Amino acid sequence: MKMRLLLIICFSLFLSACGDERQDQIDSNIKSADYLLNNLGESLDKGNIRNAMLLKEYATLLSKDKPELKPLLEQLSRDATRDGPTYQGLVQRLKTVREQPQVLGDIEAQLFETETLIEASDPSLFNDALSDPINVIADMSNGKLARVNAISQAQSLLANGAEDNGAGSQLIGNPGYGQWQTNSSGMSFWHWYGMYSMFSAITNPVRYDRWSSNRDYSYYNDVGRNRYTSPQQTKSQNDLATKTKKQFGNNSAFKSPYAKSKTGASAMSASSNKAQKSTPFAGRSSYSKSKTASKTSSQSKSKVASSFRNSKTTSSRGTSRGK
Repeated sequence: MKMRLLLIICFSLFLSACGDERQDQIDSNIKSADYLLNNLGESLDKGNIRNAMLLKEYATLLSKDKPELKPLLEQLSRDATRDGPTYQGLVQRLKTVREQPQVLGDIEAQLFETETLIEASDPSLFNDALSDPINVIADMSNGKLARVNAISQAQSLLANGAEDNGAGSQLIGNPGYGQWQTNSSGMSFWHWYGMYSMFSAITNPVRYDRWSSNRDYSYYNDVGRNRYTSPQQTKSQNDLATKTKKQFGNNSAFKSPYAKSKTGASAMSASSNKAQKSTPFAGRSSYSKSKTASKTSSQSKSKVASSFRNSKTTSSRGTSRGK
């Protein structure tokens, strides 16, 4: 009986030792992301995020010049707080990976998401992400307020051969502010959420296929999308691009709106520059990549050692035959 119990204990310890280390890494990453996200929230509360303060200031200034836009501007300024769509998007994603990880896919997808949340909670990256709503307000001020982290609207439109989609164009495609809806004719148009729908009253409807081919630069679409989009939202974006391409024919000129990055960024943080250069939605965690690299390195060293041993053997035989 004791022997049987001992075998069971040994077998359990063996299974534990053979467990997937990635789950431990996920649990550790969740704690890190939670800590960093709370720190980011405190920085917003204390006014330590430069662009958050600038966003509030811009909204206040333009409200005085254009009081009819005050409800919209107050809504945009919420992104400078914990209640804004950018911060709340991170909160909801952390809740999902903690409470419903299975909806994200396999353990590798879960691990990748936790690493992404850690990166997105970087104050420098978040600060840059706020440049979009700031520049929306700057453009609505007709030049009275300067853009941040981006070249002028006229220069950007010219450099990218883009269409002017009117006020709020930097936020189009960002799931924090709206979504693409398909009408009865099969065409997809941008639909603003809640108070952002005031943009619809001052701009023309934006059709997905035209926007995809002729959109201008925005921080979200060209830099921040990799970090500030949930896996479910990413899938929805990719599905719409695939559906539209089939609709217009695989040989048509239609391309995904993210097939090519647009020109227009300036003075971004080191964190954003790194994010811009990384492979979009690679889907593989850096943890797993490092494990693969380590394994490959070990195999390479083993091959080199084996080759060295074989060369010594061959060489000694050759010397022997030569005597």
